[in-house]
Amino acid sequence: MHRRPSERTFLFGIHPVLEALEEGKPLQRVLFLKGKQTDEVADILRQCRALDVPAQAVPKERLDRVTRKNHQGVIAFTSPIEFQPLDEVVLGAFERGETPLIVALDGVTDVRNLGAIARTAECFGATGLLVPTTGSAPINEDAVKSSAGALLRLPMCRAKRMGDAIQQASQLGLAAVAVSEKGSHPLSSLNADTPTCLVMGDEHTGISAEVLKHCTQTVSIPMHGKTASLNVGVAAGIVLFAYHGKFF
Repeated sequence: MHRRPSERTFLFGIHPVLEALEEGKPLQRVLFLKGKQTDEVADILRQCRALDVPAQAVPKERLDRVTRKNHQGVIAFTSPIEFQPLDEVVLGAFERGETPLIVALDGVTDVRNLGAIARTAECFGATGLLVPTTGSAPINEDAVKSSAGALLRLPMCRAKRMGDAIQQASQLGLAAVAVSEKGSHPLSSLNADTPTCLVMGDEHTGISAEVLKHCTQTVSIPMHGKTASLNVGVAAGIVLFAYHGKFF
């Protein structure tokens, strides 16, 4: 049986959703009824575009699975965290005299992996986590729980296009380092004194070609077994351990 989400995690109805957008409340995404074309829906979509909030047209059945109440063809999922601009997070670290470390996740869609990586990144003192607007695990109550609350403490950045965000990180002075099984450098080449954006991809599809072309270096995790790849959450822990010079 399909489990409906908690009503604490979403808003429904044209005016509540529009008010949330106008007030700048953090939203994960907006679902609206396919084929519904009204001035109010057009206004909601304009607000979504302006705020980089993903909006998706879906059939009525999809909306009804979320709530049986009068949703008026519009549902918005709230976010427990507020996203911050990448440049503000990075420049803020430089201003504090810190060496920025951004962990970028390209295509990581499993909530538990997202939570585990956020927990590890926060424990290792990462400056922030970067995720794409679409094609990423939702940052919801389950993700926060999996992260042991780290998602509430670690600055989060969201990119409409991950390739552009990695390029921006490079322009801000970060070395864009992709973690790949085909990486050409060992983990020992990582240096905690170098401002870095570590890019991790999903273990099944890896880092997309669009993102990879903006990375200036690739590193791989040495493995001796026959298993083709590691879980991305485990891989992130190993790489963050190595980044701090404790890998041996």
